[in-house]
Amino acid sequence: MTQRPASSAASFLTRCMPLDKLETSQGLKRVLGPGSLVALGVGATIGAGLFSLTGIAASENAGPAVILSFLIAAIACGFAGLCYSELASMIPIAGSAYTYAYVTLGELMAWIIGWDLVLEYAVGAATVAVSWSRYVVSLLDSWGLVLPPRLTASPFETVQMPDGSVTAGLMNLPAVFIIGLVSFILIRGISQSAKVNAIIVVIKLLVIAAFIGFGLSYINPSNYHPFIPPNDGTFGHYGWSGIMRAAGTIFFAYVGFDAVSTTAQETKNPARDMPIGILGSLLVCSLAYIAFSFVMTGLVNYKDMLGDAAPVATAINRTPYHWLQLAVKIGIICGFTSVLMGMLLGQSRVFFAMSRDGLLPPMFSRTHPKFQTPWLSNIFFMVITCLLSAFLPISDLGHMTSIGTLLAFVLVCAGVMVLRRKSPDAPRAFRVPGGDIIPVLGIISCSAVMVSLDKLTWIRLIVWLAIGMAIYLGYGRYRSVLARS
Repeated sequence: MTQRPASSAASFLTRCMPLDKLETSQGLKRVLGPGSLVALGVGATIGAGLFSLTGIAASENAGPAVILSFLIAAIACGFAGLCYSELASMIPIAGSAYTYAYVTLGELMAWIIGWDLVLEYAVGAATVAVSWSRYVVSLLDSWGLVLPPRLTASPFETVQMPDGSVTAGLMNLPAVFIIGLVSFILIRGISQSAKVNAIIVVIKLLVIAAFIGFGLSYINPSNYHPFIPPNDGTFGHYGWSGIMRAAGTIFFAYVGFDAVSTTAQETKNPARDMPIGILGSLLVCSLAYIAFSFVMTGLVNYKDMLGDAAPVATAINRTPYHWLQLAVKIGIICGFTSVLMGMLLGQSRVFFAMSRDGLLPPMFSRTHPKFQTPWLSNIFFMVITCLLSAFLPISDLGHMTSIGTLLAFVLVCAGVMVLRRKSPDAPRAFRVPGGDIIPVLGIISCSAVMVSLDKLTWIRLIVWLAIGMAIYLGYGRYRSVLARS
């Protein structure tokens, strides 16, 4: 009788998926090239983190020094991005950091990071949907079309009614609408989604360039003073602790290049194209973020952005270009749509990989007979993300996403060092230079930003991981491919 590996506590803690046993052909089409990957990364990255959370981070934490927060986050992401590139070129299948952890750190750690990625993408998509809703409401208001206020805000937010009274919202209906629409596009197929995304990315980059170019002339230098507001005695409220707290908040803005790695199984030549897609999108986005935040905090004083989920609309209203105000709002709405596409895509691919490996029910790895997409995963997360975006405010959603992203990056950096020792001779189309220096710096920098996040964010992460552990111990531990082999 064959012994079940799951019978030993040590086995499920340490068993790893061998590189030569990875399934690389199941269900998904290889149709993406390097250009599509860069566009996917930029599309999934530039969104709510830039257009909405910048204002929240500046007003609550860093002031004009949010520019430094973007720089710190970019450096930490650069270390993680190099590590992602090495692993993605070695392990060209769906799943991103989850799959990398399964090969390097073992099944239990893979489950933890996969469950964490589910939180990252679900809450991230909900955050973007809420921001999309705010900008759509602002645009429709400018056209004289007013949506019922209580149907554009969560129950935890207050809205002003037409008669001047203030009351709580009911649900964010526009956010639910856009999640449903994007999910339908993704179910239709990856190649069609990539074409739609590429068009939206071009529009988004043109809008960013216009905002920076035209906004420079209307910067008020006094808005940069003090550049680093003095700390008010509370950790995270201005000063250098505020800069680090803001870096943790806007770290969500860099989650997009992780979405690139989830599409490795749909890439034509992953060994060559994945590093180009990951590092190329990270470079483009980092430059855009720093320039954009410089102009925005120069146009609007950071104190005036407190609680503003649409700070770019507020900033562009400080210029006399009425056509630009309209163009920027439309461009941002398009940009949010592409971010949603990248996040919901990455989310379904991680669940697909976990189901393929037996850690989740097999229904989530079934592909549509016509479109060859994991449509049941798409529908499942459409429902979950709709509920989050309908009933939670943006500030809580943004913090929850950042800590999930940071944890994924830490484990990816650790995975590079582990795999170099376990499989030193395995082919690596891309290798992080400098030995273990960059992975170690990635772990230190991402951990430092994690520590700066508030206690409530940590509690949410711990509760989420505890729920995940209960599911794994009750299901995945015994039903995984490795347990049954």
